[in-house]
Amino acid sequence: MKPDPRTTAGRTQEKPDPGSPSSLNPRRDEFDALYARHSREVWAVVYGRSMDRDLALDVTQEAFLRFWRHMENQDHPENGTVEEIQNPRAWLVRVARNLADDYAKSAFRRNGTQDPEYLNGVGAGEQQPLEQMARDEADAQIRAVVEELPPADREIISLRYTLDYDAPAIAEMLGINVTAVYMRLSRARQRLAEKLAVLGVDQVP
Repeated sequence: MKPDPRTTAGRTQEKPDPGSPSSLNPRRDEFDALYARHSREVWAVVYGRSMDRDLALDVTQEAFLRFWRHMENQDHPENGTVEEIQNPRAWLVRVARNLADDYAKSAFRRNGTQDPEYLNGVGAGEQQPLEQMARDEADAQIRAVVEELPPADREIISLRYTLDYDAPAIAEMLGINVTAVYMRLSRARQRLAEKLAVLGVDQVP
C-alpha cells in the first residue's frame, strides 16, 4: 500500500497557501488544480529520495510555493522577464529533488524520522515470534544499507518497492522512459545486493 502524503507521521498535509484567494487572483484556481494533480507525485519522489516523510511534506510545500511565486512574477513584467513553465510537473519534480538534496546536506536535516516501515517484507499468514524477529532483523539491515546508497538509487528502489509505483508511473514522474527505469532499478538492486552480501544478507527487494 502506498503511503498517503496527506497523513504522514501524525501530520496532515495542507496545501500551501499563497495568500491570494481566487477572487483576487484568477490564477489561484489554476494553482489549486495543479496541486491536486501533482502533489502526491512530488511527495512520492522526495520521499523516495530521502525516506523521510516529514521532509517530503515540507519539500513538497516549498516546491509548490516556489511555483506560485514564479506564476506571480510572470504576471508582473516590472519584476523582469520570467519564462513560462512549459511542463509544471517536470519543473516541480526537479525543484523538489534539488531541495531534498540540499536539505540532506544541510545541518537542518532532521534525524531519526525515516519511515520505520521502509521495505518491510511481505508475508502471508501469521509468523512465529522467532521467524518475525529474524525477518525484522533482516529488514533493519536492508533499511540501513539502502540509506547508504546514492540518492538516485534510494529514489528508484523506494518508488518501486516501498511506494509500489510501476515502471511507467516512475518514468512519467522522473521524466525518463520505461527502459531507463528498468536499467536504473537493475543497477540500484545490484549495488544493494553487493552491500548486503558483505553483511551476509541475501534478501533483496
